[in-house]
Amino acid sequence: MSETTENPESTVTDTPRPLPEWPAIAEEGGIHQWVHAELMRRGLIEEVDASSLSDKARKQYKARREEERRVRKLLRRHAWGAFRRGNLVHLGAGIFHHDTADVDRFDIADPAARLQQNELPALKTAADLAQALGLPVPRLRWLTYHREVDSGSHYLLWRVPKRDGGTRLISAPKPDLKAAQRWIACHITERLPVSGAVHGFLTGRGTQTNAAAHAGARLVVKFDVKDFYPSVTFPRVKGLMRKAGYGEQVATVLALLCTEAPREELTIRDKRYYVATGPRSLPQGAPTSPSITNTLCLKLDARLGGLARKLGYRYTRYADDLTFSWREEADPPLGKLLFAVNVVVSDEGFELQRKKTRVLRAGRRQKITGLVVNTAPDGRSPARVPRKVVRKLRAAIHNREHGKPGQGETLAQLRGLAAYVYMADPRRGREFMERLDRLQPRSAQQSEDTP
Repeated sequence: MSETTENPESTVTDTPRPLPEWPAIAEEGGIHQWVHAELMRRGLIEEVDASSLSDKARKQYKARREEERRVRKLLRRHAWGAFRRGNLVHLGAGIFHHDTADVDRFDIADPAARLQQNELPALKTAADLAQALGLPVPRLRWLTYHREVDSGSHYLLWRVPKRDGGTRLISAPKPDLKAAQRWIACHITERLPVSGAVHGFLTGRGTQTNAAAHAGARLVVKFDVKDFYPSVTFPRVKGLMRKAGYGEQVATVLALLCTEAPREELTIRDKRYYVATGPRSLPQGAPTSPSITNTLCLKLDARLGGLARKLGYRYTRYADDLTFSWREEADPPLGKLLFAVNVVVSDEGFELQRKKTRVLRAGRRQKITGLVVNTAPDGRSPARVPRKVVRKLRAAIHNREHGKPGQGETLAQLRGLAAYVYMADPRRGREFMERLDRLQPRSAQQSEDTP
């Protein structure tokens, strides 16, 4: 799927000098003007009245005209090849894109100031972006070109089961695209503003801080956004990049790099095809998807945060999980909250998964992003791992310490579970991790003795 680069010196067989690349061609006014000037330099263009020529001279003149047409064709082919090596030209059916880095009505008033405000790299053209990514322009075109039916894919696709019985499509980018997405996340999307209510995919925040914000509440109300990533389509991502300060050209390419159409794999006559089954949207598995949704939901979080303050609730969001908690002694305005959240979420282009809405009172277990937040009588962490998980981990470690077989879990899996406990309860998690550390030499010795 890679594109070849034409050798400019071999484009025209009798080239008196190496042919230039696109910047030099553009300086002469473009393809038509450069081709004409190059033919003049070669002496292949002359104005002659053919009617006054002798038969022999007319024959020679026709031969020169044939040579001119031959060289003109080769020069134009070289010029277009040079243009394609420095410009994206076309990015697929249905993708509006042009290679003129001009200003249009969708640009913000002062894009340079917006870029500087968020400390974003100044990228005026797609070629600037390709250089920043360390890619030649043809490679960037290969990564971004959109096809409804493609013979290959830049993603590894598989489905995982969901708790409601359905499946979720996971699209993990392949190395070249993943490297580009990581650069975009590091230098662009992770630097854009987010709400203080966000706890997902931010340094210093996570499931523990999200749950701890609601610990000890009398009432917890949880909402789940349906098809969160698929709801963020290509136009929304492109609009976000425009608002960040990038022009139409760069915003289009950035949005293409960060989105992909959901695809089904089909085999027809022993050939594999990937068929788009919906519009381009954020893939579940791309490094850029979490940070894009965090900043794209800035207005959603602001509206829900304002609603929470008005009604007396506390609000946080972790990815597609919206959580509200009530602490006052008075009865909470639950009906108003349920109605208003649905209206706000719909206004912002999302939809709630109504079956997953939960109202949890203090008399029952309140669980937020996997952690229990009911008031603990023994003074334990306000957001803690459920006892069932802790008991399972303790039993697995105990069995290994006494030489009993486990239930199929590996030592690495147990260490990951211990780290999860440590996140919420450092004292207990450290105890588990120390016991696992003492098991490490024994496990290594057993693996050496295994034939």
